[in-house]
Amino acid sequence: MDNPFQLITDAFAPDYQINLSIQGLDGSIMLTLSNAGRIVAKRMISAEQRNDPQRLKRLVQSIQFGMAIQQGHSAVAILEAMTNGDNLKLPPSSRKGQPPLPTRL
Repeated sequence: MDNPFQLITDAFAPDYQINLSIQGLDGSIMLTLSNAGRIVAKRMISAEQRNDPQRLKRLVQSIQFGMAIQQGHSAVAILEAMTNGDNLKLPPSSRKGQPPLPTRL
């Protein structure tokens, strides 16, 4: 089985600082992504999601999708990239030059 923490790190580094913290006895963890000292996204990851590579991959894609939308990217372009299996290489955002909007996922 792939290391779930490595999968998360590979998906978001080096663009974001990644903090993973244990949240409960059930094995859930909190993923916090920040950039330049600002929290960009926060997501609770259940033990079931963390331990299932397919669910974890979908969760990572969901977080990337939400962050891209908040940054002004086209939802259609993002969905096309995800459907084609691309590594979510996005066109320039309509908010070019502005800091990313914070999102709580």
